[in-house]
Amino acid sequence: MKSRFTMLAVLATLLLTVVTYAKETKDIQFRFNNADPVVFSHDVHLNKYNNNCRICHNAIYNLKQRKSFTMAEMEKTKSCGACHSGIKAFSVASEKDCTRCHKGKPRNVNFKVKGLSEVVFSHDTHIAKTGGKCKSCHNGKVITGKEKNVTMAQMEKGKTCGACHDGKKAFTVAGNCGNCHRGMKPQNVNFKVKGISDVTFSHEIHTGMYSCKDCHTKVFPYKAGAVHNTMADMDKGKSCGACHNGKDAFTSAGSCEKCHNNFKPGTVTFKTDAGEAKFSHEIHTNMYKCADCHTKVFPFKAGIKPTTMVQMEGGASCGACHNNKDAFTVKENCEKCHKM
Repeated sequence: MKSRFTMLAVLATLLLTVVTYAKETKDIQFRFNNADPVVFSHDVHLNKYNNNCRICHNAIYNLKQRKSFTMAEMEKTKSCGACHSGIKAFSVASEKDCTRCHKGKPRNVNFKVKGLSEVVFSHDTHIAKTGGKCKSCHNGKVITGKEKNVTMAQMEKGKTCGACHDGKKAFTVAGNCGNCHRGMKPQNVNFKVKGISDVTFSHEIHTGMYSCKDCHTKVFPYKAGAVHNTMADMDKGKSCGACHNGKDAFTSAGSCEKCHNNFKPGTVTFKTDAGEAKFSHEIHTNMYKCADCHTKVFPFKAGIKPTTMVQMEGGASCGACHNNKDAFTVKENCEKCHKM
């Protein structure tokens, strides 16, 4: 009786061992967003190495860390690459062997872009173009496996898509927006300007006359939060002033109402020791154009150093016109400007 009980206990232990063994050595799936999973078979590898778990654990795979490795890291003998180096087993660096682990058909990759239509990367199109050479892109340089989203400006310098889309191997990423952004219709851009009406930049009007690459990215970077340029900067050819120079298009110097909708500049008040002096834009714009004063006489910038009456008498600031020829002189008639 005792012998029979002992035998049952041994059989139960063996059965538990088999169940535990089966549970611990199931296949492992490594999932990807845009491709079928890679399946690692414990059975195949245990049969290969006589059920010796220690060959991989924890020498190659630390069960406590659960770290993911890129293909570039595997090619440097990390993870699967410790054995799959072309000596013990086929190499992870061998392009012809990619499909031995990556089975199935790669899916399209969708990139959501704020303010623009989605970009769909077609694996089918690119695989056909490269003759099935996955490593044309997945080589640790073009697609590294850990790279974050890159800007269009970075692509123009050869990053990710720009490695091939440089105008030589394939159409350039600079300006051919509609080739990737399907159904693209860029939105209007609104600039809020302190002390004056807002400016609305119409992509529709400009893309009717120019191509995207005429402005992006040399004049305007594809980046939110880029530095805003002053009107004085534009007068020197920056930003809108690259085209709005009086030759290619109306000048940014003085044609205020063309961009600032419902433009009506207010009265400017200067606090002085001799009482407040008020400058009426309404009176002056009835006699002169904005370009007569801005920006040669008055820069479009707040916080500039005030001009003294002595400097005005020498032709600076208001004294450029108030010289007793074009208008009454600043040397007399104080009460015309100063509320005394």
